[in-house]
Amino acid sequence: MAGFRSLARQVRDPRCDLALRRYSLRKCLERFAPYGHRATWDHLCTHWGFGPEDRSADPARLVAALEELEEARAVWLDYEQQFARRRRQEKHDGLRRPGSRDDWHRMTWGGFGVLWCDDPRVHPSGPLAEVLRRLIAALERPPGATCPVCGCERLEWRHGLQHEPSFGPVCAHCGILVPRHILTPQALAESQRAPLLVSA
Repeated sequence: MAGFRSLARQVRDPRCDLALRRYSLRKCLERFAPYGHRATWDHLCTHWGFGPEDRSADPARLVAALEELEEARAVWLDYEQQFARRRRQEKHDGLRRPGSRDDWHRMTWGGFGVLWCDDPRVHPSGPLAEVLRRLIAALERPPGATCPVCGCERLEWRHGLQHEPSFGPVCAHCGILVPRHILTPQALAESQRAPLLVSA
């Protein structure tokens, strides 16, 4: 099975036909897809102006989409290295059992669904790397009451998400599943008082 970097080389390779280059870009999302596969693909298609089923997309657009994905992946890999260093230090200091923050991280290791968007058409509009930087900044500060990506105050508790966890606070504006541990108890309680919505 090809890794992210070998797939990225195929996307850039002008000797490959356009259908293969597009296919390779899509396969990259099996290795790294911050919003989930479908929502991340929708973001890249929308942002770089090619159709989701376009087998002959402009190669320059495919490469630009790949570059955005690579930049975001570099941000996330750097965060994971810092996370691993922190856990090693905690273990060295006698803290063997990880906290709730680490429960969330275990479900997103590798970068798949870091900011899960259950509806593939509703996702943050900014560059992937910037969105991930906002999440990482929120992970490193005390819990807040708003979406870490767009600042929206309206969080809706939803069930039946196609992700683990399958329920939790979802931003009504940008559609991300907000990690519970970065929200205050009051913000979580308010999201649960909102009407329970089942994701389609």
